[in-house]
Amino acid sequence: MTYRVCVVCMGNICRSPMAEVVLRKTLADRGLGGRVEVESAGTGGWHVGDPMDERALEILARHGYDGADHRARQFTKDWFDRYDLVLAMDRDNLSNLRRLAPSWVEVRLFRSFDPAAAEGAEVPDPYYGGTEGFEEVLELVESAAEGVAKHIADELSA
Repeated sequence: MTYRVCVVCMGNICRSPMAEVVLRKTLADRGLGGRVEVESAGTGGWHVGDPMDERALEILARHGYDGADHRARQFTKDWFDRYDLVLAMDRDNLSNLRRLAPSWVEVRLFRSFDPAAAEGAEVPDPYYGGTEGFEEVLELVESAAEGVAKHIADELSA
């Protein structure tokens, strides 16, 4: 059985692709890479086909990750059939996704898997800021990725 995850933000050029890359590596490091597919998308279509934001790529590369192959995509309602878990980067995207989601798909905030995060904690959008915002996103994503991987491992062993 292949478990499928999609990480979702607004435009799919900053937060969700960073989370996709980090989560994929975290799962591979736990020996789950061959059993889990990780993708990302945006709720909006403004950047469809565009590469990841250069600042996101730079921060990822600086920390040993590679996001060079990413191209932005837009999440649509019919995609829910593809995934076991859909992870929103913030409450606005969570609300939009939950309105569209069928009952059998789990839709949660990405940071809900970080035991150190407050309830309802979000990954802030770094797009309109400087490099430090992308560093913060990476830290938050790395913190939550371990919890996401544990959840998936538990689901696969159930």
